Amino acid sequence: MSGNLLHRQPILRRPDGIGGALPALTLVALFFVVPVVALLLRSVTEPVPGLHNYATLFGDGTYTRVFFNTFLVATVVTAVTIIVAFPVAWMLAIMPPALGSIVFGIIILSMWTNLLTRTYAWMVLLQRTGVINRTLMDIGLISEPLPLINNLTGVTIGMVYIMLPFMILPLVGTLRAIDPMTLRAAALCGASPFEAFRRILLPLSLPGIAAGGLMVFVMSLGYFVTPTLLGGTSNMMLAAMIAQMIQSLLNWGLGSAAAFILLVVTMALYALQLRLVGAKRMTGGI
Repeated sequence: MSGNLLHRQPILRRPDGIGGALPALTLVALFFVVPVVALLLRSVTEPVPGLHNYATLFGDGTYTRVFFNTFLVATVVTAVTIIVAFPVAWMLAIMPPALGSIVFGIIILSMWTNLLTRTYAWMVLLQRTGVINRTLMDIGLISEPLPLINNLTGVTIGMVYIMLPFMILPLVGTLRAIDPMTLRAAALCGASPFEAFRRILLPLSLPGIAAGGLMVFVMSLGYFVTPTLLGGTSNMMLAAMIAQMIQSLLNWGLGSAAAFILLVVTMALYALQLRLVGAKRMTGGI
């Protein structure tokens, strides 16, 4: 009887042809293609048809400085996040499973904490009378409070903290797939720890670094809350500029052009990484 029931169970098959992919293609068209086309049309038709919005963005020094700030912060945040996240991910990959689960849970819990709460916590820590400056002055390392807030330093510190889980998670998956015996074999062959890291561990972990680095860089380009609160008005980034254009100045044409440039840059970076790393290596063969 059990054999008959098993025989009657429907067999799930992968749908063939474009018909099977039609629901997914419809969703992509509704929620991605249509908004992007609307964004592009608005950027070249308001207030008058033409490319004057793009000419303004690339020709005005104020806007080019915002672009420079955005890409500078995104690059620095990505680099620092990789440097800080790598040892954490390596420890998670090699530590006992029970302890690793606890540390992993703490990292996940930090991702679930409200973003505004975490940013305000950094505002308290980084101000002139905050814990960091008072501690450094108490132990005699500095005589005057360091300017850690309302500048790019504060933005970088806050964003690195927020982006760390997005770098650690893909790195842990890649590092756990590396056989520890390869490092032991390198040591037996006379390689120093730094040589084994440079020639074995680092190349094998590149897919995880590339996946996490792309995610952190793209998210940093469009981040709004943390740069606005920790950077102040003199260090505006692209997301804050787009919000100001649309919400305060009601300049939908210029705001749409800036948003479209951000989208094009993001897609170009993703295409470049696919070209260099490959989709299978980035996703772990999923």
